[in-house]
Amino acid sequence: MPRRSQLVSGSLIAGALLLTSLGLGGVAATAGTPPPPGDATAASTTHRASHMGHTMAASTAASPEDPDGDGYIPANPPVTGVSPSTKEPPHRYFHEFQANCSVSHTKPDDPIVYPQQPGKSHDHTFMGNRSTNANSTTSSLDGATTTCNAPGDRSGYWMPTLFKGDQPVLPVGQQVIYYKAGVTDYTSVRPFPKGLRFLVGSPTQSRDEFRGHRGFVEGWECGDSFFNVDFPTNCPSRPDVKLNIRFQAPSCWDGRYLDTPDHKSHMAYPVVNPGTNNNICPTSHPVALPMIEFKMAWPVNGDLSQVKLASGPSWSFHYDFFNAWDAPTLNALVGHCVVGGLQCDARGYDQTHPEAGAALDENYELP
Repeated sequence: MPRRSQLVSGSLIAGALLLTSLGLGGVAATAGTPPPPGDATAASTTHRASHMGHTMAASTAASPEDPDGDGYIPANPPVTGVSPSTKEPPHRYFHEFQANCSVSHTKPDDPIVYPQQPGKSHDHTFMGNRSTNANSTTSSLDGATTTCNAPGDRSGYWMPTLFKGDQPVLPVGQQVIYYKAGVTDYTSVRPFPKGLRFLVGSPTQSRDEFRGHRGFVEGWECGDSFFNVDFPTNCPSRPDVKLNIRFQAPSCWDGRYLDTPDHKSHMAYPVVNPGTNNNICPTSHPVALPMIEFKMAWPVNGDLSQVKLASGPSWSFHYDFFNAWDAPTLNALVGHCVVGGLQCDARGYDQTHPEAGAALDENYELP
């Protein structure tokens, strides 16, 4: 039976699956009531009050790239005939490059979870594409500019806004977004397809779910305090100390969909190949893509008792990625740095292997 014939109303299944994936059950109706249209000050104040740690409502609209509204955005063309690679290429300790991007804006929007529904999300801090909002599509992002060093990286990156008391605290300067190999066969990693999008973590996850998440690297840290689930209580009050987090995304793709109703199931984390210590993609998601790792730093230290996220407590941290890279630029960086086994900066240059050259020129563009 064709997949379409097995689906009920697109908006109903998308909403139901989103609620199930986020563990919301029947509590969606508790979200705050928005202020009158046109009242920007009231909107900001009321939104922060009603959406600070809110229970997420179901989405009531679909992306313009999902015309039948079922929550699935097919890849065109899909990637077929791929098996998870079990090869062991020559060992290279690094196979990565950086995307260095600064904060562009904040907004209570989420074009992945709440497409075409401005103001429905908790507040997000956006990096990369300057235009990202509730109505963003692959095409709109592709036509905008970016805060990333590489002009070709027009992707949208966003995470819940961090507050100290009632004041938002934004990361200052270029943040580090790593693109790494998540599998042992780093030579099998291919670039993201244009328009791929996904959610990493969940704003409604529990404390234990956050700590046990496959993406958990060092948790919240500051100074000499690491692996914290809660914001550290004793953070040195020094100018050089910031609140940090590192969190990794799944890097194995099903090859079929650019998005799914829960914004997660088309992606998966690598698994261990039985009888080895090697990481491979699961057969359900055989396509190896770069593993994104957020390494964020907020300019707060000292007493963190008043620090919270727009999505709730410290363990509600999550982030979104919407790929709008210029394809030739991304291809060059993935091929040179990830497949090439180098530790590259945002130009695709490895200082320990100068003989390899750089993927991009001094303007972070293709030569």
